[in-house]
Amino acid sequence: MNCEICGTEIKGQPYKTKIDNSLMITCKECSSYGKVQQAPQNPRNRNNKKGSNNRRSQQKRSYSRPSKPEYELVDDYAKIVRQAREKKHLTQKQLGEKLYERESVIAHIESSKMVPETKLAKKLEKILNIKIIEKVEDAEQQMKDAFKFREATIGDIAKITRK
Repeated sequence: MNCEICGTEIKGQPYKTKIDNSLMITCKECSSYGKVQQAPQNPRNRNNKKGSNNRRSQQKRSYSRPSKPEYELVDDYAKIVRQAREKKHLTQKQLGEKLYERESVIAHIESSKMVPETKLAKKLEKILNIKIIEKVEDAEQQMKDAFKFREATIGDIAKITRK
Protein backbone atom coordinates (compact mmCIF):
# COMPACT_ATOMS: atom_id res chain seq x y z
CA MET A 1 0.00 0.00 0.00
CA ASN A 2 1.32 3.46 -0.91
CA CYS A 3 0.98 6.77 0.92
CA GLU A 4 -1.57 9.01 -0.80
CA ILE A 5 0.59 12.09 -0.13
CA CYS A 6 4.18 11.19 -0.95
CA GLY A 7 3.61 7.92 -2.82
CA THR A 8 6.15 5.87 -0.88
CA GLU A 9 5.31 2.34 0.13
CA ILE A 10 3.92 2.19 3.66
CA LYS A 11 5.81 -0.20 5.91
CA GLY A 12 3.53 -1.68 8.56
CA GLN A 13 0.06 -0.27 9.15
CA PRO A 14 -1.06 3.02 7.51
CA TYR A 15 -2.37 6.10 9.27
CA LYS A 16 -5.81 7.44 8.40
CA THR A 17 -5.33 11.19 8.37
CA LYS A 18 -7.81 14.00 7.76
CA ILE A 19 -6.19 16.66 5.57
CA ASP A 20 -8.34 19.56 4.31
CA ASN A 21 -11.57 17.65 5.04
CA SER A 22 -10.35 14.61 3.07
CA LEU A 23 -9.61 11.29 4.72
CA MET A 24 -6.34 9.96 3.34
CA ILE A 25 -4.17 6.92 3.96
CA THR A 26 -0.69 8.16 4.82
CA CYS A 27 2.68 7.06 6.09
CA LYS A 28 3.90 8.11 9.55
CA GLU A 29 5.82 11.11 8.21
CA CYS A 30 2.91 12.51 6.13
CA SER A 31 0.41 12.01 8.97
CA SER A 32 1.87 15.18 10.51
CA TYR A 33 0.26 17.26 7.70
CA GLY A 34 -3.22 16.75 9.12
CA LYS A 35 -5.16 15.32 12.03
CA VAL A 36 -4.72 11.58 12.57
CA GLN A 37 -8.14 9.93 12.64
CA GLN A 38 -6.93 6.37 13.16
CA ALA A 39 -3.41 5.42 14.13
CA PRO A 40 -2.09 1.90 13.54
CA GLN A 41 -3.18 -0.50 16.27
CA ASN A 42 -0.90 -2.74 18.23
CA PRO A 43 -0.85 -6.31 16.87
CA ARG A 44 -2.15 -7.62 20.24
CA ASN A 45 -5.25 -5.41 20.14
CA ARG A 46 -6.00 -6.08 16.50
CA ASN A 47 -6.18 -9.85 16.91
CA ASN A 48 -8.49 -9.59 19.91
CA LYS A 49 -11.27 -7.91 17.93
CA LYS A 50 -14.22 -10.21 17.42
CA GLY A 51 -15.53 -10.55 13.90
CA SER A 52 -12.77 -8.46 12.34
CA ASN A 53 -12.14 -9.20 8.73
CA ASN A 54 -8.53 -8.33 7.88
CA ARG A 55 -9.09 -8.78 4.16
CA ARG A 56 -11.97 -6.34 4.19
CA SER A 57 -10.02 -3.74 6.20
CA GLN A 58 -7.07 -3.95 3.82
CA GLN A 59 -9.17 -3.35 0.72
CA LYS A 60 -9.15 0.22 -0.50
CA ARG A 61 -12.64 1.54 -1.05
CA SER A 62 -13.19 4.21 -3.59
CA TYR A 63 -16.49 5.89 -4.13
CA SER A 64 -17.24 8.02 -7.12
CA ARG A 65 -20.44 9.67 -8.14
CA PRO A 66 -21.61 9.12 -11.65
CA SER A 67 -21.21 12.34 -13.55
CA LYS A 68 -24.42 14.19 -14.18
CA PRO A 69 -25.08 15.11 -17.76
CA GLU A 70 -24.66 18.84 -18.20
CA TYR A 71 -27.09 20.85 -20.25
CA GLU A 72 -26.66 24.07 -22.17
CA LEU A 73 -29.22 26.39 -23.72
CA VAL A 74 -29.13 26.98 -27.44
CA ASP A 75 -28.07 30.48 -28.44
CA ASP A 76 -31.42 31.71 -29.75
CA TYR A 77 -33.59 30.22 -26.98
CA ALA A 78 -35.50 33.49 -26.46
CA LYS A 79 -36.63 33.65 -30.08
CA ILE A 80 -37.60 29.96 -30.11
CA VAL A 81 -39.69 30.32 -26.92
CA ARG A 82 -41.48 33.44 -28.19
CA GLN A 83 -42.26 31.93 -31.59
CA ALA A 84 -43.53 28.67 -30.09
CA ARG A 85 -45.72 30.56 -27.59
CA GLU A 86 -47.21 32.70 -30.36
CA LYS A 87 -47.75 29.63 -32.55
CA LYS A 88 -49.82 28.04 -29.76
CA HIS A 89 -51.76 31.34 -29.40
CA LEU A 90 -50.77 31.77 -25.75
CA THR A 91 -50.11 35.04 -23.97
CA GLN A 92 -47.14 35.39 -21.66
CA LYS A 93 -49.54 35.29 -18.73
CA GLN A 94 -51.19 32.06 -19.93
CA LEU A 95 -47.83 30.38 -20.49
CA GLY A 96 -46.69 31.54 -17.06
CA GLU A 97 -49.77 29.97 -15.47
CA LYS A 98 -49.08 26.65 -17.20
CA LEU A 99 -45.50 26.73 -15.94
CA TYR A 100 -46.46 28.01 -12.47
CA GLU A 101 -44.26 31.04 -13.10
CA ARG A 102 -44.96 34.76 -13.23
CA GLU A 103 -45.67 36.58 -16.45
CA SER A 104 -42.57 38.70 -15.89
CA VAL A 105 -40.39 35.58 -15.88
CA ILE A 106 -41.67 34.65 -19.35
CA ALA A 107 -41.14 38.21 -20.54
CA HIS A 108 -37.56 38.22 -19.25
CA ILE A 109 -36.81 34.87 -20.88
CA GLU A 110 -38.22 36.01 -24.23
CA SER A 111 -36.18 39.22 -24.11
CA SER A 112 -32.97 37.34 -23.16
CA LYS A 113 -32.74 39.28 -19.90
CA MET A 114 -33.02 36.01 -17.99
CA VAL A 115 -31.47 32.62 -18.66
CA PRO A 116 -33.84 29.90 -17.42
CA GLU A 117 -32.50 27.17 -15.20
CA THR A 118 -32.44 23.65 -16.61
CA LYS A 119 -35.62 22.68 -14.73
CA LEU A 120 -37.60 25.60 -16.16
CA ALA A 121 -36.12 25.07 -19.63
CA LYS A 122 -37.30 21.44 -19.58
CA LYS A 123 -40.81 22.60 -18.62
CA LEU A 124 -40.78 25.07 -21.52
CA GLU A 125 -39.67 22.32 -23.90
CA LYS A 126 -42.44 20.00 -22.76
CA ILE A 127 -45.28 22.55 -22.87
CA LEU A 128 -44.25 24.26 -26.12
CA ASN A 129 -42.90 21.14 -27.88
CA ILE A 130 -39.57 22.79 -28.62
CA LYS A 131 -35.90 21.95 -28.14
CA ILE A 132 -33.87 24.65 -26.35
CA ILE A 133 -31.43 22.62 -24.23
CA GLU A 134 -28.77 20.24 -25.40
CA LYS A 135 -26.42 17.90 -23.57
CA VAL A 136 -22.84 19.03 -23.29
CA GLU A 137 -20.17 16.37 -23.65
CA ASP A 138 -17.82 15.82 -20.76
CA ALA A 139 -14.73 18.01 -20.80
CA GLU A 140 -12.57 14.88 -20.93
CA GLN A 141 -14.26 13.66 -24.08
CA GLN A 142 -13.93 17.08 -25.69
CA MET A 143 -10.22 17.15 -24.88
CA LYS A 144 -9.71 13.68 -26.35
CA ASP A 145 -11.53 14.69 -29.51
CA ALA A 146 -9.53 17.90 -29.75
CA PHE A 147 -6.23 16.03 -29.56
CA LYS A 148 -7.27 13.60 -32.27
CA PHE A 149 -7.61 16.33 -34.87
CA ARG A 150 -5.08 18.92 -33.77
CA GLU A 151 -2.46 20.24 -36.16
CA ALA A 152 1.19 19.35 -35.81
CA THR A 153 3.38 21.71 -33.82
CA ILE A 154 7.11 22.33 -34.05
CA GLY A 155 7.56 20.13 -30.96
CA ASP A 156 5.91 17.24 -32.82
CA ILE A 157 8.27 17.56 -35.78
CA ALA A 158 11.62 18.68 -34.34
CA LYS A 159 13.59 16.83 -31.72
CA ILE A 160 14.48 19.31 -29.00
CA THR A 161 17.74 18.79 -27.13
CA ARG A 162 18.83 20.77 -24.10
CA LYS A 163 22.44 21.66 -23.34
